Amino acid sequence: MTNSSNTLHLVCGKIAAGKSTLARDLSANPQVILINEDTWLSRLYPDEINTIPDYIRCSSRLRSIMEDHVQQLLQAGLSVVLDFPANTQNIRQWMLGISTRAGVQNCLHYLEASDAVCKKRLHARNAAGSHEFNPTDEQFDELTAYFVPPKVDEGLEIKRTKVFDK
Repeated sequence: MTNSSNTLHLVCGKIAAGKSTLARDLSANPQVILINEDTWLSRLYPDEINTIPDYIRCSSRLRSIMEDHVQQLLQAGLSVVLDFPANTQNIRQWMLGISTRAGVQNCLHYLEASDAVCKKRLHARNAAGSHEFNPTDEQFDELTAYFVPPKVDEGLEIKRTKVFDK
């Protein structure tokens, strides 16, 4: 049974596509809780995430803690914006499991953007120092190689948005 009054919002897109900005916008309502992976990782593991294996290790630890917490928030009648990159099928299935166990609807917000648009936005973001994570172009390319666009048959409600250069 699904509770239609609350939702688990998920964000998917390449680095600098606008996931965190969208997540903040989605959480403007007081009944919506925002949980941002980059914030948690930067505070729990300062100076420990320098490689993709470091990120995978620390992110796995955080997900194991957050899973029950997010489910409890949803079951308490709140909506949650999970600002963790839903960029692989395995991560999306983990997220789908949370909404299924909580009995709430989900919405995967997929921001479609080209590498060129994302890199331009990344350079501006890095120059402004406005984000906890400031990857280089090489790190962008390395992480983008893991990106898998969502498919309809994954069981998630997908909302696609094309992202263009401003």
